[in-house]
Amino acid sequence: MKIISWNINSLRLRLMLLERLVITQNPDIICLQETKVQDVDFPMLEVQNLGFKFVAFAGEKSYNGVAILSKLPLTNIKKYDILDFGHKRHIAATLPDETIIHNFYVPAGGDIPDVKLNDKFDFKLKFIDWMVEYFTKNYCQNQKIVMLGDMNIAPLINDVWSHKQLLGVVSHTPIEVKKMMNLQASLNWIDAHRIFVPDSEKLYSWWSYRELDPFKSNRGRRLDHIWITPNLGNNLKKAEVFKDFRIAFKPSDHVPIGVDIL
Repeated sequence: MKIISWNINSLRLRLMLLERLVITQNPDIICLQETKVQDVDFPMLEVQNLGFKFVAFAGEKSYNGVAILSKLPLTNIKKYDILDFGHKRHIAATLPDETIIHNFYVPAGGDIPDVKLNDKFDFKLKFIDWMVEYFTKNYCQNQKIVMLGDMNIAPLINDVWSHKQLLGVVSHTPIEVKKMMNLQASLNWIDAHRIFVPDSEKLYSWWSYRELDPFKSNRGRRLDHIWITPNLGNNLKKAEVFKDFRIAFKPSDHVPIGVDIL
């Protein structure tokens, strides 16, 4: 089973890129973030024509939005309004083998890493705290769970182009990293991509739109993640980052990432 996660940064704008992803990678499931489309305008026909018969989504006009596109039946679909902000940032569903997929779009957090000066940063930290409490209370690590999405945090030193220069930049601040480590500990999550790429190596999934030649400067960050519970650890066979999508025509600033789970 191939599962891909992608902050597509407007689903309708990048349907052609989604089609290219399907043709080149043939995934069983694609989880999208930042779809930026309200439910009544969701391009269901176009998505189903790509081979995804089972689709779950929760969207807003021009902002946020998450979706699960699947060739496998989805049951127990849940859409969450975390902390009652009205944001569409979390959707979950269960697969036929009882694997549960949680798809998240964690708030970016604004520009100022101070909860007193920046409500968006405060919301981001509380959002992560909610995730920790939710998984701790509702699940155990011997269940089959995949948690993925745009987490908007690059936790490791080599998840950013410069640890020293980004310590004070939202997405890599010590408080965000600490919160994310708390989340990882909640179910002893396995960071799928770091199983195949050691912590000592650089690994990114996002490059700013400000970079005209993103791979030349290579000032990236790993903001997108796929985590699995230990019960799935022996089934993890591959983890990939599809970098070429960052230099496609009208790209998202994020690239798709994927795992193969047997």
